[in-house]
Amino acid sequence: MNGAEALLRTLVGSGVDVCFANPGTSELQFVAALDRVPAMRAVLTLFEGVATGAADGYARIAGRPAATLLHLGPGLANGWANLHNARRARVPLVNVVGDHATYHQRFDTPLQSDLWGLARSASAWQRSSTRPEDVGADAAEAVAASYGPPGSIATLVVPADVSWGSGAAPAAPRPLAPVPMVPPETIESVAEVFCSGERVVLLVGGAALREHGLEAAARIAHATGAKLLGETFPAVHARGGGLPDVEKLGYYAETAMDQLSGTRHLVLAGARAPASFFAYPDKPSDLVGEGTTLHELAGPAHDVPAALDALADMLGADAPAPRSPSIRPPRPSGRINAESMAAAVGYTMPDGAIVVDESVTSGLSVPAATAGGPRHDWLSLTGGSIGQGLPAATGAAVAAPERRVLCLEADGSAMYTIQALWSQAREGLDVTTVVLVNQAYAILQFELARVGTSGDGDRARAMLDLRHPTLDVVALARGMGVPAARAQDAGELVSLLERSYSADGPMLIEARST
Repeated sequence: MNGAEALLRTLVGSGVDVCFANPGTSELQFVAALDRVPAMRAVLTLFEGVATGAADGYARIAGRPAATLLHLGPGLANGWANLHNARRARVPLVNVVGDHATYHQRFDTPLQSDLWGLARSASAWQRSSTRPEDVGADAAEAVAASYGPPGSIATLVVPADVSWGSGAAPAAPRPLAPVPMVPPETIESVAEVFCSGERVVLLVGGAALREHGLEAAARIAHATGAKLLGETFPAVHARGGGLPDVEKLGYYAETAMDQLSGTRHLVLAGARAPASFFAYPDKPSDLVGEGTTLHELAGPAHDVPAALDALADMLGADAPAPRSPSIRPPRPSGRINAESMAAAVGYTMPDGAIVVDESVTSGLSVPAATAGGPRHDWLSLTGGSIGQGLPAATGAAVAAPERRVLCLEADGSAMYTIQALWSQAREGLDVTTVVLVNQAYAILQFELARVGTSGDGDRARAMLDLRHPTLDVVALARGMGVPAARAQDAGELVSLLERSYSADGPMLIEARST
């Protein structure tokens, strides 16, 4: 058995049976071995950033890693931005990166690069297999390492001669490290904070925004009078009517500072201490105000829901917390704007949907319009690196084919990884993409004033304008095999959304503000 087949069989045996791939010459042994290991589903992507973003979206929904197949250092570099988002989401992900044959690397041919440096910058674990006999064990360790805790990126570099070399064998799955529990003394100490009679804010993130953790956090806040906030860009947020509604910490520093104003104790459960996303002249980066004491109940590596359960029990927080009422907005009509678009999404959302949000400024009204809708999971742009939406929607649809994925995209961010539409068409994935067209990098237009400059000159405005020429995302989608249509008003947007949910496969809808 050659190294490539042993690698594939080890991945499948370890529970990794999906690979998002953009292969090159060094990975062709892996490609050929796919016919001998049919349990591995290989999804072809047209750009490495789609492969890594799809693996991220897959892991957020499946709760287990997918693999990527990337070509040498340039392939890993092309996928790096969405690896950054995956790292911030703390999901398990296994990169398989082909390399030149070990004896060929000394010739420094054109695709030779600092592959090890690139792997180290994106990964919590990295290794290069040096012999066919090692690749099975290395792959098994990569999968186990990706689970963490917390979930992380493992990168296995496989030289071409290791892939084609004989004498390899699959390895058995490695045991996973246990998720650490929070010590009882920590829970007792934090419980005293909630009983202090002083203003407490409970900031939750990670697994605390899934249903189990969310329920416990809401009971604690309800019983103690603490304010409950969620991290700004969670990996997955369980939402909908019948679940506790959680206010998000604001993206803008001014908003977050208002939310935290007067806080005496800030308790973290799976979340980081809040800081401004960017530095601004004469404004603080640290959003934890003077006079506020930080307390960590549970870090990202801990079993955060279990810690919240234990804290709720210690506080006697047994009463159910208030929940979002099950209510939809009325059917909208008239011209398309932020409010009518949000109402259309809320009015039509199917039960069990997965929402991937990369709408940036255009979709600010959507969370409020969907809070009381059917149960759904909301995936955010965790690392702030644009180009996640369409790939993450692709991976989520592979992970949960029984659920409809709704991808909310801005026109500017869609263009980073629009090739994902081709993979959606090829795989027949049930993804509805709504592209919210404002013909600008609108968030940067707003940020101009916040960084201390007016930016009102013609040349500055032109750098943030997408109208010359106008993007035709409907034509682009159709050119990649995805049915697409343009909504002329809010009523038509509703009809197109309903049509997409009742059909199989992907569809793109352009919603242009009028």
